[in-house]
Amino acid sequence: MGLILFSGIASLLIPFLNAEKRQYVFSRYNVFVIWWSEFICGVHYEIEGLNNIPEGACVVLSNHQSSLETFLLQTLFSPLSTVLKQELLKIPFFGWGAKILEPIALDRRRPTQAYKQLIAQGQERIDQNRSVLIFPEGTRVSIGEKVKFNRGGAALAYHTQAPIIPIAHNAGLRWTSRRLLLPGTVTVRIGKPIHPAAMNKKELYDESTKWIETNRDNLMASMAS
Repeated sequence: MGLILFSGIASLLIPFLNAEKRQYVFSRYNVFVIWWSEFICGVHYEIEGLNNIPEGACVVLSNHQSSLETFLLQTLFSPLSTVLKQELLKIPFFGWGAKILEPIALDRRRPTQAYKQLIAQGQERIDQNRSVLIFPEGTRVSIGEKVKFNRGGAALAYHTQAPIIPIAHNAGLRWTSRRLLLPGTVTVRIGKPIHPAAMNKKELYDESTKWIETNRDNLMASMAS
Protein backbone atom coordinates (compact mmCIF):
# COMPACT_ATOMS: atom_id res chain seq x y z
CA MET A 1 0.00 0.00 0.00
CA GLY A 2 2.85 2.37 0.83
CA LEU A 3 4.48 1.74 -2.54
CA ILE A 4 1.18 2.35 -4.36
CA LEU A 5 0.67 5.66 -2.55
CA PHE A 6 4.26 6.73 -3.14
CA SER A 7 4.06 5.88 -6.85
CA GLY A 8 0.86 7.87 -7.24
CA ILE A 9 2.31 10.98 -5.62
CA ALA A 10 5.59 10.67 -7.51
CA SER A 11 3.75 10.41 -10.84
CA LEU A 12 2.49 13.96 -10.41
CA LEU A 13 6.05 15.26 -10.24
CA ILE A 14 7.68 13.22 -13.02
CA PRO A 15 6.76 15.42 -16.04
CA PHE A 16 8.62 18.35 -14.46
CA LEU A 17 11.84 16.56 -13.51
CA ASN A 18 15.08 15.78 -15.31
CA ALA A 19 16.71 12.33 -15.06
CA GLU A 20 18.71 13.06 -11.91
CA LYS A 21 15.82 14.64 -10.00
CA ARG A 22 13.50 11.88 -11.21
CA GLN A 23 15.80 9.27 -9.71
CA TYR A 24 16.11 11.28 -6.51
CA VAL A 25 12.34 11.20 -6.05
CA PHE A 26 12.00 7.48 -6.68
CA SER A 27 15.06 6.58 -4.64
CA ARG A 28 13.40 8.03 -1.55
CA TYR A 29 11.51 4.75 -1.36
CA ASN A 30 14.89 2.96 -1.46
CA VAL A 31 16.14 5.16 1.36
CA PHE A 32 13.07 4.27 3.37
CA VAL A 33 13.60 0.51 2.82
CA ILE A 34 17.24 0.82 3.89
CA TRP A 35 16.28 2.79 6.99
CA TRP A 36 13.45 0.39 7.81
CA SER A 37 15.70 -2.68 7.50
CA GLU A 38 18.13 -1.05 9.91
CA PHE A 39 15.56 0.26 12.38
CA ILE A 40 13.32 -2.82 12.50
CA CYS A 41 15.61 -5.70 11.52
CA GLY A 42 18.98 -4.46 12.76
CA VAL A 43 20.67 -4.61 9.35
CA HIS A 44 23.48 -2.03 9.34
CA TYR A 45 25.56 -0.83 6.41
CA GLU A 46 29.26 -0.17 6.07
CA ILE A 47 30.38 1.33 2.76
CA GLU A 48 34.04 1.35 1.83
CA GLY A 49 35.53 3.40 -1.01
CA LEU A 50 32.91 6.09 -1.53
CA ASN A 51 35.73 8.35 -2.75
CA ASN A 52 36.17 5.98 -5.72
CA ILE A 53 32.86 7.04 -7.27
CA PRO A 54 33.68 9.39 -10.19
CA GLU A 55 31.75 12.53 -10.97
CA GLY A 56 31.01 11.48 -14.54
CA ALA A 57 29.19 8.49 -15.97
CA CYS A 58 30.60 5.01 -15.35
CA VAL A 59 29.76 1.34 -15.75
CA VAL A 60 28.93 -0.08 -12.32
CA LEU A 61 29.51 -3.83 -11.95
CA SER A 62 28.41 -5.61 -8.77
CA ASN A 63 27.85 -9.12 -7.53
CA HIS A 64 24.20 -9.93 -6.86
CA GLN A 65 23.05 -11.81 -3.74
CA SER A 66 19.83 -10.13 -2.62
CA SER A 67 17.45 -7.22 -3.10
CA LEU A 68 19.38 -5.05 -0.65
CA GLU A 69 22.07 -4.02 -3.13
CA THR A 70 19.49 -3.04 -5.74
CA PHE A 71 18.00 -0.58 -3.24
CA LEU A 72 21.34 0.69 -1.97
CA LEU A 73 23.18 1.23 -5.26
CA GLN A 74 20.33 3.36 -6.59
CA THR A 75 21.09 5.83 -3.80
CA LEU A 76 24.87 5.94 -4.40
CA PHE A 77 24.95 6.56 -8.17
CA SER A 78 22.81 9.20 -9.84
CA PRO A 79 21.56 9.44 -12.47
CA LEU A 80 21.64 5.70 -13.01
CA SER A 81 20.18 3.31 -15.58
CA THR A 82 19.94 -0.32 -14.49
CA VAL A 83 20.25 -3.31 -16.80
CA LEU A 84 17.48 -5.75 -15.93
CA LYS A 85 15.29 -8.56 -17.23
CA GLN A 86 12.46 -7.41 -19.48
CA GLU A 87 9.95 -9.39 -17.41
CA LEU A 88 10.52 -7.15 -14.38
CA LEU A 89 8.79 -4.26 -16.13
CA LYS A 90 5.56 -6.27 -16.06
CA ILE A 91 5.42 -6.31 -12.25
CA PRO A 92 2.63 -3.95 -11.07
CA PHE A 93 3.88 -0.62 -9.67
CA PHE A 94 7.50 -1.78 -9.49
CA GLY A 95 7.64 -2.14 -13.26
CA TRP A 96 5.88 1.17 -13.78
CA GLY A 97 8.35 2.98 -11.56
CA ALA A 98 11.28 1.20 -13.19
CA LYS A 99 10.19 2.33 -16.66
CA ILE A 100 10.25 5.96 -15.57
CA LEU A 101 13.91 5.57 -14.59
CA GLU A 102 14.62 4.36 -18.16
CA PRO A 103 16.38 1.06 -17.49
CA ILE A 104 17.93 -1.10 -20.18
CA ALA A 105 15.43 -3.96 -20.25
CA LEU A 106 16.80 -7.02 -22.05
CA ASP A 107 15.09 -10.10 -23.46
CA ARG A 108 17.54 -12.77 -22.34
CA ARG A 109 15.91 -15.37 -24.54
CA ARG A 110 17.59 -13.58 -27.45
CA PRO A 111 21.23 -13.14 -26.34
CA THR A 112 22.54 -11.68 -29.62
CA GLN A 113 19.80 -9.05 -29.73
CA ALA A 114 20.22 -8.37 -25.99
CA TYR A 115 23.95 -7.75 -26.44
CA LYS A 116 23.39 -5.29 -29.30
CA GLN A 117 20.71 -3.53 -27.27
CA LEU A 118 23.00 -3.26 -24.25
CA ILE A 119 25.78 -1.65 -26.28
CA ALA A 120 23.45 0.72 -28.17
CA GLN A 121 21.33 1.87 -25.23
CA GLY A 122 24.30 1.81 -22.88
CA GLN A 123 26.11 4.20 -25.20
CA GLU A 124 23.06 6.48 -25.18
CA ARG A 125 22.95 6.51 -21.38
CA ILE A 126 26.68 7.23 -21.04
CA ASP A 127 26.39 10.02 -23.62
CA GLN A 128 23.62 11.48 -21.44
CA ASN A 129 26.06 11.36 -18.48
CA ARG A 130 24.10 8.54 -16.83
CA SER A 131 25.89 5.64 -15.23
CA VAL A 132 24.84 2.08 -16.08
CA LEU A 133 24.43 -0.59 -13.40
CA ILE A 134 25.00 -4.22 -14.40
CA PHE A 135 24.93 -7.38 -12.29
CA PRO A 136 27.25 -9.56 -14.39
CA GLU A 137 26.08 -12.78 -12.70
CA GLY A 138 22.75 -12.13 -14.42
CA THR A 139 20.61 -13.08 -11.43
CA ARG A 140 20.74 -13.35 -7.65
CA VAL A 141 23.25 -15.97 -6.59
CA SER A 142 22.83 -17.78 -3.26
CA ILE A 143 25.60 -17.94 -0.68
CA GLY A 144 28.17 -20.55 -1.64
CA GLU A 145 27.15 -20.69 -5.30
CA LYS A 146 29.23 -19.26 -8.12
CA VAL A 147 28.31 -18.54 -11.72
CA LYS A 148 30.31 -17.30 -14.67
CA PHE A 149 30.13 -13.52 -15.09
CA ASN A 150 28.80 -12.30 -18.43
CA ARG A 151 30.96 -10.03 -20.55
CA GLY A 152 28.41 -7.32 -21.32
CA GLY A 153 29.67 -4.83 -18.74
CA ALA A 154 33.28 -5.03 -19.91
CA ALA A 155 32.15 -4.72 -23.54
CA LEU A 156 30.08 -1.65 -22.72
CA ALA A 157 33.00 0.01 -20.94
CA TYR A 158 35.24 -0.77 -23.91
CA HIS A 159 32.84 0.69 -26.47
CA THR A 160 31.93 3.79 -24.43
CA GLN A 161 35.37 4.29 -22.85
CA ALA A 162 33.60 4.88 -19.52
CA PRO A 163 35.43 3.59 -16.42
CA ILE A 164 34.27 0.46 -14.66
CA ILE A 165 33.49 0.81 -10.96
CA PRO A 166 33.66 -2.69 -9.44
CA ILE A 167 31.60 -3.40 -6.32
CA ALA A 168 31.61 -6.37 -3.97
CA HIS A 169 29.37 -6.98 -0.95
CA ASN A 170 28.04 -9.67 1.39
CA ALA A 171 24.37 -8.63 1.47
CA GLY A 172 23.25 -12.23 1.04
CA LEU A 173 24.25 -12.92 4.64
CA ARG A 174 21.60 -10.48 5.86
CA TRP A 175 18.91 -10.83 3.19
CA THR A 176 18.71 -14.57 2.73
CA SER A 177 17.44 -16.59 -0.21
CA ARG A 178 14.18 -16.92 1.73
CA ARG A 179 14.04 -13.10 1.85
CA LEU A 180 14.42 -13.03 5.61
CA LEU A 181 16.40 -10.10 7.03
CA LEU A 182 18.90 -11.11 9.71
CA PRO A 183 20.53 -8.58 12.06
CA GLY A 184 24.16 -7.70 11.42
CA THR A 185 26.33 -5.58 9.14
CA VAL A 186 26.40 -5.55 5.35
CA THR A 187 29.75 -4.42 3.95
CA VAL A 188 29.78 -2.83 0.50
CA ARG A 189 33.23 -2.33 -1.00
CA ILE A 190 33.63 0.08 -3.93
CA GLY A 191 36.80 -0.42 -5.95
CA LYS A 192 38.95 2.10 -7.75
CA PRO A 193 37.95 2.93 -11.34
CA ILE A 194 39.21 0.54 -14.01
CA HIS A 195 39.97 2.74 -17.00
CA PRO A 196 39.47 1.15 -20.43
CA ALA A 197 41.82 3.41 -22.43
CA ALA A 198 44.76 0.98 -22.61
CA MET A 199 42.83 -2.30 -22.26
CA ASN A 200 40.92 -4.59 -24.58
CA LYS A 201 37.58 -6.20 -23.74
CA LYS A 202 39.10 -9.39 -22.39
CA GLU A 203 41.49 -7.50 -20.11
CA LEU A 204 38.63 -5.36 -18.80
CA TYR A 205 36.55 -8.46 -18.16
CA ASP A 206 39.37 -10.35 -16.47
CA GLU A 207 40.41 -7.46 -14.19
CA SER A 208 36.89 -6.45 -13.13
CA THR A 209 35.76 -10.06 -12.60
CA LYS A 210 38.82 -10.95 -10.56
CA TRP A 211 38.39 -7.86 -8.36
CA ILE A 212 34.72 -8.53 -7.66
CA GLU A 213 35.14 -12.25 -7.02
CA THR A 214 38.20 -11.82 -4.82
CA ASN A 215 36.66 -9.08 -2.69
CA ARG A 216 33.31 -10.85 -2.50
CA ASP A 217 34.99 -14.01 -1.22
CA ASN A 218 37.12 -12.03 1.25
CA LEU A 219 34.04 -10.26 2.64
CA MET A 220 32.19 -13.56 3.01
CA ALA A 221 35.19 -15.20 4.68
CA SER A 222 35.72 -12.34 7.11
CA MET A 223 32.10 -12.59 8.27
CA ALA A 224 32.33 -16.36 8.69
CA SER A 225 35.50 -16.23 10.81
